[in-house]
Parts: sequence; structure tokens; C-alpha cells
Amino acid sequence: MDGSQPLEYPWPEPPEFGRAIEIAQGILWIRLPLPMALDHVNIYALDDGDGWTIVDTGMGSNKTRGLWRDLMARELGDRPIKRVILTHHHPDHVGLAGWFKSEFGAEIWATRTAWLMARMLTLDVQELPTSETLEFWRKAGMDPKELDKRARGKPFNFADTVHPIPLGFHRMKEGDEITMGGRIWNIRIGNGHAPEHATFWCRDDDIVISGDQIISAISPNLGVYATEPEADPVGEWLEACERLNQYSKSTHLVLAGHKLPFLGLPHRMHQLIENHHLALDRLVEYIKQPKCATDCFPALFKRKIGEGEYGLALVESVAHLNHLYLTGRAERVLDECGAYQYRAI
Repeated sequence: MDGSQPLEYPWPEPPEFGRAIEIAQGILWIRLPLPMALDHVNIYALDDGDGWTIVDTGMGSNKTRGLWRDLMARELGDRPIKRVILTHHHPDHVGLAGWFKSEFGAEIWATRTAWLMARMLTLDVQELPTSETLEFWRKAGMDPKELDKRARGKPFNFADTVHPIPLGFHRMKEGDEITMGGRIWNIRIGNGHAPEHATFWCRDDDIVISGDQIISAISPNLGVYATEPEADPVGEWLEACERLNQYSKSTHLVLAGHKLPFLGLPHRMHQLIENHHLALDRLVEYIKQPKCATDCFPALFKRKIGEGEYGLALVESVAHLNHLYLTGRAERVLDECGAYQYRAI
């Protein structure tokens, strides 16, 4: 495998929101809008003859539902969506899975962890942040004024943007095969960005559907949350990258959950792995003097973190510090304000 090949983008322009581009026989690339800085998600529709399989759904909103109704009539030829494949549990990917089930009878296919996480989080509706969340933010070093403001505000709930997740699903796991779009695909499981993240590697053509596990122009967010404050998503993601890289070929066309389809997978895998090792090395240097997670943004991010990025930056900073702590490269102590101070060993 040649890891030196630069990335190539066979389609330099994406489809308009709610339209489709055929990128291989029987495989359509669809793009749907998101109400955030990363303003889109990629969906793939695979032609199964008597209907369609779609990989991911977009966020649950009236706007997205309207776009899907137009897509089904105009781009999918009024043939039914019979199966929804979920790469992972995040709202922009699972938001309308339950809608496709309840409205159209589509089967839901997911890894067990993705389905459990999505269903649990949509049922866990909070009017105010929990005490565990407040403690997590405090230990991360959130400014007391910001902590007080967030403590009195309604937090983001999955149920705000995710249609209720149905009770039943079809489980996917590592090593399974799946037929969609007239092709056989091997299911390989990633981790880090989301637990038990499914990726699909075509046995008949050099095509990979990678979800958010592998993206061309950005690195997936690796975050630690109050649900599992001692997690090590950075370690899990690096392990997954090394493991998946053994299957990568420069001829693979990679269909990711965001940005553009690309060629040059070994090179991109090398970039992703190397970039995170370099970030960890920068962080070790940065915490030679003790610092909390919110102090470490300059070492990890090349831009100033504003209010819109603050939450994702915080969980990613905790993730990298957790990795250093759990691998013995840093120690931590609680200071008098209840924040963890990390210091390089």
C-alpha cells in the first residue's frame, strides 16, 4: 500500500441539498443540511432493485423530512426505502431512522451499541443539566460563570432532533457481510468517534462507506462525556485506524459522512494517525506545568475557540488528556476548585 499518494477528489462539487449524484452504478450520493458550522451530512442510497437501502438519514427536522419526500419522488423514482443502515448513533446520522420505520416500514440495521446509545439518549430528556454533567464540566475546568450559565439553561437533548428510535433492529457486527446495491460488503467496526461505528468495505469494487470514522478534510471529533468520564476514545480511535489501515488501498473510493468522496485512503489514514500522535506530543509539552482541560485548547486547536465550538473543544481536550493519563504519560490531581490539573510525567 502506497501511503504517499495525495488525496484526489473525483467530484469536486457536492450535490445540492436534497439532490443526488450517481457516483457508481446503483450508488447515489445525497447531501442534507445541518444547522451548525459543519453544515451538511452525506447520505448514500443503494439500489436494491425493488427498493433502496440508505446509509444514514440526516437530522430529524421538518425541513429534512420535506427534502426526503422530494428525494423519494424525484431522485429515487418513487421506489420504497426498505432498509436504513446506521453507521453510528449521532443525531445527524440517526435522526430520521425511526421516521423511516414508522412511516414507510423500513428495517433498521445498526450495531448493538449504536442502537442502544441512540435509543437511550432519545429517552433521556433533561430540562436542566444533571449533577453528573455539572461535576464533569467542573472537573474539566469550565469557568465558574460559564458553568453557572449552563447549569440554568436547557441542555441539548437527542429527542430535539432524533425521531423516536423503534424497539426492534437488525444487529450488525465485526466480520459480517451485507448485500446492498448489488454488491457484497464486509462490515468492519471502528471506534473513538462513536462506539461500535460501522464501516463497509465492498468486495466487488474498490469502494468504502466510512461514515465519520474516516473523513477527507477534517478529523472526527473524539470526545469524552459525563456518561463515561474515564473513557479513552483517542486510544480506541488510534487502534481502529491502525487496524482498518491494513485493508486500505490507494484505489479505494471513500464515501464519508461529511466532506467529499476521495481516493488515497492509505495516505489519509497515515495523516489521521500521525496528526493525533503529534497533538498528544504537543499536549505533553504544554502540560509540563499543570493545566486543566479548558486551558489546553491552544495546544490542540489551530483556531480560537468560540462559544459555538466550546462544547466540542472541551470534550476533545478531556479525551486527549484522559489518554495521556491512562497511558502513564500524565498525572492529575483535583485542585481546590474541583478541577483536574494534569501534569506531564
